[in-house]
Amino acid sequence: MQHTSIPSPSSSSFTVGGFEVHYYALFILAGIIAALFVGSARMKRRGADGGLVLDIAIWAVPFGIIGGRIFHVLTHTADYFGDGKNILEVLYIWKGGLAIYGALIFGLIGAAIGARFANIRLMSFLDVIVPGVLLAQAIGRWGNYFNQELFGLPTTLPWGLEISMPNPAIPADMPYETLFLPTFLYEFIWNIVGFALLLLLDKRFDLRWGKLFAVYLMYYSLGRFWIEGLRMDPTDYFFGLRTNQWSAVIAALIGLGIFLYQRRNHTGVETSVYREGKEPATTPAE
Repeated sequence: MQHTSIPSPSSSSFTVGGFEVHYYALFILAGIIAALFVGSARMKRRGADGGLVLDIAIWAVPFGIIGGRIFHVLTHTADYFGDGKNILEVLYIWKGGLAIYGALIFGLIGAAIGARFANIRLMSFLDVIVPGVLLAQAIGRWGNYFNQELFGLPTTLPWGLEISMPNPAIPADMPYETLFLPTFLYEFIWNIVGFALLLLLDKRFDLRWGKLFAVYLMYYSLGRFWIEGLRMDPTDYFFGLRTNQWSAVIAALIGLGIFLYQRRNHTGVETSVYREGKEPATTPAE
């Protein structure tokens, strides 16, 4: 049988006009733009100004990046603290390391502030934006591919991923020809399928009042729990599970709780994304 594998990129960055540009940053930026584009279109279909998505994102995105970084550092303390470690690398976001659950927690705080200023219901905004968020997460995973990080356990599967050695996540005595599970690809596929699924469910069942956001939390966390268990990068463990597996369990339960609560307390049609009494005097042009 002919040997097959997925080669890793030879570089994680390129230079333009003397400036080093990291692919990781480009994919994060591309994901944010995609989420804004999808969110704006969905907001217009909900009868509001699509530009309000950007107004809220101006708050949510910086909060999310800061929270994602903090959560990543706290769950990978051995990478940043201890003998021989450069504590300043905590700030080197371009090298990778944004934890989605930290980004969600802090991003929600930013979104709540932005939604308040924009006179939009927070739950309505979350329903509008989550398909785009899942698309952004899918795009962002290609940044991990270029950084050769967050890969899975050794494998003999024909789609095994080649990783350049030495690598801090790989034991020094591991053979150079070892291939690894391409967990970045698994999550990319999971998120793309989820993006389409959220759009389909929203169209079919007209999910409102935060119910689509709840479905997002449950769907993403289910896949993340499985994929996280395949990963090889060092992290903290509690009762046999990786930190982000516990995060996935908690997020899924929160999603289930939100869905059941909103289904019981909001059975009617959500006619407006605006806060009560804050609707604009005129309807935005189509």
